[in-house]
Amino acid sequence: MQLYYSRTSPFVRKVMVTLIETGQSGDVELISAAGTPVDSSGMPLAQNPLGKIPTLTREDGPALFDSRVICRYLDARAEANLYPGPRIWEVLTLEALADGIMEAAVLIVYESRLRPEEMVYDFWIEGQWAKVSRALDVLEERWVSHLAGPLDIGQIAVGCALGYLDFRHADRDWRAGRPALAGWNERFGARDAMRATIPG
Repeated sequence: MQLYYSRTSPFVRKVMVTLIETGQSGDVELISAAGTPVDSSGMPLAQNPLGKIPTLTREDGPALFDSRVICRYLDARAEANLYPGPRIWEVLTLEALADGIMEAAVLIVYESRLRPEEMVYDFWIEGQWAKVSRALDVLEERWVSHLAGPLDIGQIAVGCALGYLDFRHADRDWRAGRPALAGWNERFGARDAMRATIPG
């Protein structure tokens, strides 16, 4: 298998952590890819017409994308139970919530980096951050007990989302007023898979 990746992408990190946690890192060749919504020339366009990463190629079928599909495939391949049947809807919802945090946080970066300074729309940026903030509040209020349970893809996704906030939006101080979530993140971030995939 080949994984088109960038160490700075939180979605790629989710796949990388899944590979490590399921013991499949040695089965994948990493191929560096880079691009933006306005320049996808460095992306694996032949494998993924959307021009996005992560994209996973495999010998037994077409390329897979996005991170949710890839992680589900890797979990099934390793029979790792990161998508446990009895809790599947909670796990998928938590993964979607974390992915939403990542999406909004990445869009903020694109807005400030890809637009000319005079065209940056601050209200739009704050609207994206409002999504992040609401999601973080819900994690603090409703999901900490789940996060403390057996490892699943929801936890991996949340850990990668919070790591991306530290990487790209440290000035926003997402930990303020969220001590339970911050404590969980410190513990989860100490896992070998998380330490091995720190962006940068």
